[in-house]
Amino acid sequence: MAWMRKPKFWRWCIPLGIVLTIVLAGVARHSMADWRTASRESAGIAPDPTEHSEAIVQVYAARAYSWRGVFGVHTWIAVKPTDALEFTVYEVTGWRVRYGSPAVAISNRPADGRWFDSVPDIVAEVRGEGVDEMIARVDKAARNYPYMNEYRVWPGPNSNTFIAHVARAVPELKLDLPPTAIGKDFLPGGDVVAKTPSGTGYQFSLFGLLGVMAGEEEGVELNVLGLTFGIDPKDLAIKLPLAGRLEAGRIGGSS
Repeated sequence: MAWMRKPKFWRWCIPLGIVLTIVLAGVARHSMADWRTASRESAGIAPDPTEHSEAIVQVYAARAYSWRGVFGVHTWIAVKPTDALEFTVYEVTGWRVRYGSPAVAISNRPADGRWFDSVPDIVAEVRGEGVDEMIARVDKAARNYPYMNEYRVWPGPNSNTFIAHVARAVPELKLDLPPTAIGKDFLPGGDVVAKTPSGTGYQFSLFGLLGVMAGEEEGVELNVLGLTFGIDPKDLAIKLPLAGRLEAGRIGGSS
């Protein structure tokens, strides 16, 4: 067919096909793993608290377990106050709600622990002076999460809804959540307008199903049925469902 012979068609389809193949192949490996034996060990990317006395806040993202990883990531936040000898991790998991526990889990698991074999990426980090006060706000926001007894994989509230909620309380993080963080656009309390998670702009969202956001850190994003399409002029990146964030000279699946 004539349209297939046009160079523009192949310029778009071949790179996109490569990206989707990489994403789906990686996720397939996670999907075949048994959750009972899948690794939750440290990925070796978090700073050693015994060697770093300063206060630290980090946000991590890793492909979700099983088929969910095709579409999205699980995110969590790890904090270490000044002179503390271990990290505290805050995250939301659906199984806790299913079995009658609060959605928010607070633990001392490895800050950079694999998420059922999936190696995480650091998507935000701050260290040093003033961070202890930020950690106090992280803890307060986590304990005041409005969906302690609710969890939905799509469109939210889920683990990414929680991290977006915490980030709005700590805008110094300037957190730009990955486009694969489905649920980040589910606004608490039924709101339709809110600050973006980075605190550098605003977003409009209808129950996480349809919306738009614009911010200095996020760029411009369009959310359609929980899937994010966007551009980030600041970092010369485009944002796509499944594939994630694509920066000039770099292909990344989760960030």
